[in-house]
Amino acid sequence: MEKKIPKRAEVEKQYTWATEDLFATDDLWFEALENAKKYTPEVASYKGRLSESGDTLLAFLKLNDKIDLDINMLANYAFRKSDEDAANSFYLDMRGKLMTFYVEFDSVCSFVTPELMKIEDETLEEFYKTTEGLELYRRMLTKMRARKAHILSDAEERILAAAGDVTRAPDEIFSAFHDADLRFPDAIDKDGKAHQLTHGSFIPLMESNDRVLRESAFKTLYGTLDSFKNTSAAFIDFQVKQLMFNAKMRKYNSTMEASLDRTEVPTSVYENLVKTVNANLGYLHKYMELRKKAMGVDELHMYDLYTTIVPDAQKVISYEEAKKNVEEGVSVLGEEYVKMLREGFENRWIDVYENEGKRSGAYSAGGYPHPYVLLNHKDTLDSQFTLAHEMGHALHSYLSMKNQPPVYADYVIFVAEVASTCNEVLLMRHLLKNTTDKTERAYLINYFLEQFRTTLYRQTMFAEFEMEINRKAESGESLTADNLNSLYYELNKKYYGDVMCVDKEIEMEWSRIPHFFMNFYVFQYSTGFSAAVAIADRILKEGESAVKDYLKFLSSGCITDPISLLKIAGVDMSEPAPVESALKLFGELINEMETLL
Repeated sequence: MEKKIPKRAEVEKQYTWATEDLFATDDLWFEALENAKKYTPEVASYKGRLSESGDTLLAFLKLNDKIDLDINMLANYAFRKSDEDAANSFYLDMRGKLMTFYVEFDSVCSFVTPELMKIEDETLEEFYKTTEGLELYRRMLTKMRARKAHILSDAEERILAAAGDVTRAPDEIFSAFHDADLRFPDAIDKDGKAHQLTHGSFIPLMESNDRVLRESAFKTLYGTLDSFKNTSAAFIDFQVKQLMFNAKMRKYNSTMEASLDRTEVPTSVYENLVKTVNANLGYLHKYMELRKKAMGVDELHMYDLYTTIVPDAQKVISYEEAKKNVEEGVSVLGEEYVKMLREGFENRWIDVYENEGKRSGAYSAGGYPHPYVLLNHKDTLDSQFTLAHEMGHALHSYLSMKNQPPVYADYVIFVAEVASTCNEVLLMRHLLKNTTDKTERAYLINYFLEQFRTTLYRQTMFAEFEMEINRKAESGESLTADNLNSLYYELNKKYYGDVMCVDKEIEMEWSRIPHFFMNFYVFQYSTGFSAAVAIADRILKEGESAVKDYLKFLSSGCITDPISLLKIAGVDMSEPAPVESALKLFGELINEMETLL
């Protein structure tokens, strides 16, 4: 019997995250929001004064740290509660009230950056010398002032801040549409049995060994999305338009340059990733040939990509067993790391199972007093690795917040996927090391191959799509549904090669990817995966010294630029070598898989 997706109120407390650690009641949240509003006049009182003395500047920066912490807690609670059930209007209203306050507050703060930019270098150096405690903020101020060419006047900054609600609209509308309003018909298996189809259940259905069910889920989901293709194209079109607006206003040459500048990542890193992966598509084509042969099909379809090619080794992995395996897999990182992992498991950092209206997918949200992890656990190998992945994020946040002052505690996006993927690689190596069964080994290697396909190749394909749609829009082309479909379909044909029957329905996949609203984010899954493979290899080969370097990296927040941070852990992502090395490992795994099969 198909397991019914429960309502939020039906989920056992032990499998829900402890939002009461943020605010014990909703009333306390609203009280904190009212208190936060008192910061507005306090911040405004510093207008025109940031350059008057080092003491004044330091006092303001300390106040800013406190405000950031308070607003972070307000946002963490409101967004976690609304993600529990996107149809719950109470928490949607709570989130709306917070965003209204934030936009108003951001507008009041518009004077800050221009004033900081105007302080003369000699004056600021004198402040550092004479004001005890101000030196802490040197890197933050230096990084900010390096963007001087892209900072506008006080009035212009105030206008851009006030436009915050408008520029965030595409993402907000996309989320509301997909999480609260969009519904799919059931998928039908070979016996005529109906299976509930949601964003959360789609991939588990695609992993089924029932090809009729896979095809039904695939065509039903994308057929439904196709009926809304013009609406989805409007989401993307206005997302790119708001990026173009901000890039133009801030005098950047492109939306990519504007998006990557804040994280101190050169656009060449993005472009080199796409170039390096394109030069190594032969490995992916070879894997598709192996998959087709192993499955014994006349045609390999897009709905055949997620099911294992070693079906006899599939296992149901409960959440409890997944926690145990993850703990054993990352034990090479030492007792202190494992202790923190257990703290997260035992103190409800995690919202485990799907419920009606719950946000799809998985994520980790950093913050005080601890991170929060959203899962939609399905008792599969994939869900086990998702647990390892998200707890990697969580402990990266936890260590940075424990070891860095608030101003440097939040690591940048470019390094965000390293810790999560390193956990996955360590778990995989642990599982492979502890199996002697050839079938199980083949199953695990197939899963590892799929990590390469879905993370290094697929995310780079996403990155190439995002790069191209921005370039097209910047050159004056319209981002219509037909144009988006055509581009996405051709990219799939290029990446998967001639052996793959690229089903027409896949052209709508772009319309369900939330990361296209995260401003050139997805390429970092690929760079992070490559860095993580290199770091995990070093940990397993060198032991304690490599672990020490890695934990130092996890504890460093954003105390330096991301390329330098990764060098602490022994990886140089300014060079193509880590990506090429990961792709070479992919080729070696394919060869071993051929032998095992």
